[in-house]
Amino acid sequence: MPTEPGTQVTSSPTTAVWSMRRVQDTLGLSRHTLTGLIAHEFVRPERGPRNEMRFSFQDLVLLRTAFELRRARVPPRTILQALTNLRDDLPSELPLTGLRITAAGAHVVVRDAGLPRDAVTGQLLMDFEMVAADDGGMAVLSGRSDALVDPGAQAARMHLEHGDALEAEDRHAAMQAYRQAIALDASLLPAYVSLGAMLCEDGACADAAAVFEQALSNGVADAYLHFNHAIALEDTGQPTAAMESYQAALLLDPQFADAHFNLARLLQEAGNVQGALRHWSAYRRIQRDLER
Repeated sequence: MPTEPGTQVTSSPTTAVWSMRRVQDTLGLSRHTLTGLIAHEFVRPERGPRNEMRFSFQDLVLLRTAFELRRARVPPRTILQALTNLRDDLPSELPLTGLRITAAGAHVVVRDAGLPRDAVTGQLLMDFEMVAADDGGMAVLSGRSDALVDPGAQAARMHLEHGDALEAEDRHAAMQAYRQAIALDASLLPAYVSLGAMLCEDGACADAAAVFEQALSNGVADAYLHFNHAIALEDTGQPTAAMESYQAALLLDPQFADAHFNLARLLQEAGNVQGALRHWSAYRRIQRDLER
């Protein structure tokens, strides 16, 4: 937002002059996390006269959304697609009633003045609300609405968050928390992904594959789930089944670069040079597109 010399610009929910520090304070994210999200081009903030980053209201919503999706282990390309759709559905400034972005069933919705409208579809698990703060700025509130989520799903999310908090200090307790989350909500994708990843890290990749297969049998359809399943199958010496899982991931997300890379590698090892070249080419094309 250009200004005349000597004009003082004040921050409010309707101006595009949020500094990096104020974004950190408002969203509760570290500078390292924010710079990582910006490096992935989830947002492209404007530059001020001293080359400082300046963020708009939409940037804040998109940054918070990107953070939640990264935490849910959604692939970067999928996040970019989701944010593109979400950006088109966001108002240019914070409504007086505030703004809630939350998961309701299989849909992510934006709520403005109590009127829901679809933003993006898919298994995007997040929930936060932006409201005007007492100082004229903006505050971020976390937590699902009781009207949107049943008690079992709420309890499952609590176990999921408990597991996330325990991963670094008590892996066994973290895995137990993820299992409890799955028992309460069989569609909770991040719980399956986190539990399976921890099992594979501990060398129990066969158990991890079983966790991913449980998710698939419960109707959880997600490219990243198939991708992790493929990795577990590779680590248990099942390259043919792994290739099938990578292909399933690509059916759901044709732009999943890492799936193309791993599938190309396995095809090359299996002697399918033509198939490998096709996926190497797709991988390089996607990487070029992301670097633009």
